[in-house]
Parts: sequence; C-alpha cells; structure tokens
Amino acid sequence: MNRRKLFFIGFLALIVAAILTVLAYRSSMGKLAAIQASNTTVVVATKDLTLGQRLAAGDIRLAEFPAANIPDGAFRNPQELIGRGVIAAIARNEVLLPNKLAAANAGAGLPSMIPTDMRAVSVKVNDVVSVAGFVLPGTRVDVLVTGSPSNNVQDTVTTTVLENVEVLAAGQKIQPNAEGKPETVPVITLLVTPADAQTLTLASTDGKIQLSLRSPIDAQKISVTPVHKASLYRTAAPELASVKSKRPVVVKKKVEPPPPVRSVEVYRGAKVDVAKF
Repeated sequence: MNRRKLFFIGFLALIVAAILTVLAYRSSMGKLAAIQASNTTVVVATKDLTLGQRLAAGDIRLAEFPAANIPDGAFRNPQELIGRGVIAAIARNEVLLPNKLAAANAGAGLPSMIPTDMRAVSVKVNDVVSVAGFVLPGTRVDVLVTGSPSNNVQDTVTTTVLENVEVLAAGQKIQPNAEGKPETVPVITLLVTPADAQTLTLASTDGKIQLSLRSPIDAQKISVTPVHKASLYRTAAPELASVKSKRPVVVKKKVEPPPPVRSVEVYRGAKVDVAKF
C-alpha cells in the first residue's frame, strides 16, 4: 500500500471522528438543556435549623432540583419565609415545607409551635412526676390524677385523665437535650385541646398528678379502669377473718339458781325451833 492511500485513509478517519464528536456533543448538550429545563428552583436550608428558631436571610437559599422530585408545597421565594418560626427540626440542604414552619406573622419560639385550636398548659412537676427527668420536649405522656372524689380520704382513687399528650417544653427549653440525658425542671408544658386544658388544670389543682411516659410509636388510646384505694388492700379482709376465726371461743356457764329453802317451826312448850331443809 502506497503512502497516498495511507494518507487518504487517515484523513477519512479523522473526518469521521470529528463528525462523531460533534454529534455526541450536540446530543449531550441537548440532554443537559432538557434536564435544566425540567429543574425547578426551591428554597432549602443552608444549615441545621432548630425548633423555635426564627428564619433569617442567611438560613435559607435557592437550589435547583428535578421537578419530579420536589415535594408539594415547596417554597420558591426566600423573602416570604424571612421571620417565620421553625416548628420542626430542619436539616441542612433540606427543602423547606409549610408543615415545618409557623404561619406568617405567628412569630417564633413556643407560641409559634401551638397549632390552631390547641393550647399550651404548664403543670408543676418534680423528679417523680416528670419520670426522673426523662419527660423531654417532643416526648408523649399520659396524665394520671390521684384524689378523693367524695372528699373522703378512705375513697382515694387514681385514674388516667389524658392520653398521648405531646410535651412542648421542659422548663423554658423547647428542644430535647442533644445527648438525650434527663433534666430536672420545675414545670412541664403540654399541648392539649381547650377541653383537655380544663381537665388538666382541674387535675393539677384538685388532686396530685403523675406523668406516664409513652413509647414514641405507641399512639393507641385504651380505656383504663380507675383504681380505688380499697382495691389495693383486697386481701386484708380475708386475713382478718382468718385471724378472728383462730381466737379461742369463751363459753359462759349458765349459773343455776339456788334451790328454794324450806323451813319448819317446832314448838316445845314455850320454846320455838325453826328447822330448814
């Protein structure tokens, strides 16, 4: 094969390679343009946002995501979020959604975490009532009350008045301890309905309340029978009867009346003798 043919083949291969390169470039640019056209710009967090925090300009930014992967309700204008409170923890680069933010003009902190038609009620606690300090913000509890409905100490009863209640704050903290350690606080704030707010207030003033910590995955409400004081000592009566039955029985003897006394008078001249038998 002469040099001219080799040169021609090389030149032809170069042209084919150039054509294929151009076609591949156009194809990739077309795909990129299609991807960019299908992306949507939404608001995401620039850092981890904590519960109760008020959003500032530096806390959020715009980012592009495929339109098919964006959840419903995502925000597209950062300015409408400035000043709104965070009511659920938000991770860095997470898309901001309405269910994790307080309503506009609702402020930040604890008030922003109270949904419409709900109330926050605080009750005094100690280490025992607060389950040794493990009742932290975000946990759920049952509320038990012990008292005397008839003002009779012998008729003391314990009953569950509220179930599956969310703890909003422990003391002045609205976030759980980062290490999950128990904390001693003087008050616990619970999220309840207006009707339950009345029940909780009455229970805390009329009786002695106790919080019962629930599992985070246990949301089932059950009907619990109240426990009366007398039921704690239900074995006392039989034991008492048994003790009484072992006591010796004292039988009183019947005292017979003395037999009647008969007397006979015997006259001997002027002398009179009386004989009794």
